[in-house]
Amino acid sequence: MSVFWFVLGRPADFESMASSKKVITREEWEKKLNDVKIRKEDMNKLVMNFLVTEGYVDAAEKFRLESGTEPDIDLATITDRMAVKKAVQCGNVEDAIEKVNDLNPEILDTNPQLFFHLQQQRLIELIRNGKVAEALEFAQEELAPRGEENKSFLEELERTVALLAFDDVKNCPVGDLLDISQRLKTASEVNAAILTSQSHEKDPKLPSLLKMLVWAQNSLDEKAAYPRINDVSTATLEDPAI
Repeated sequence: MSVFWFVLGRPADFESMASSKKVITREEWEKKLNDVKIRKEDMNKLVMNFLVTEGYVDAAEKFRLESGTEPDIDLATITDRMAVKKAVQCGNVEDAIEKVNDLNPEILDTNPQLFFHLQQQRLIELIRNGKVAEALEFAQEELAPRGEENKSFLEELERTVALLAFDDVKNCPVGDLLDISQRLKTASEVNAAILTSQSHEKDPKLPSLLKMLVWAQNSLDEKAAYPRINDVSTATLEDPAI
């Protein structure tokens, strides 16, 4: 993370490299990194933000006790949010909808796209379980009216119903709808909506900062050869190829 703050925090240094590609030794680079001061409190907040947003309630509670970092949301609400997410991931969409309404009925009332995607996931689960007649009835009564009001909904509905036209649904052109990734996508959308309703950011800050780190290094590569981080999971500096 120090590389990120160094690159973006010192534009004058960055611009001085623009005239020619400069070679920076590990000793010089580490000295520059050590000159950058990052408060431990800020790092702790980043960790807590990640744990809370991703729903690691036990880890968040333990981290709160060990670091003294208070979350900006009631940790008890995480358990309820994770119960909704787990229900979708397991294909229990009706249960998930009920849990969302228990948390806050306005979430689905004010987000027609989310409600449609949950209903679409319900339809997918009916097809997955071979309940063809029930799936057709559900599509006609619950989803078709919404498709008439929204073109994008109609296209998604037609693609989902197309599953019924194939004997081998898992290997058909729209078979990806039956992949676990589809459930995860819907669960992620629900999770984000609940976080937004709680006035909390829907995405954790840490992954975004890591993406910015990669972008900053790629930009700096055009100006200088320096020890860079190629594996963000270890943050190990690797000497430049000269």
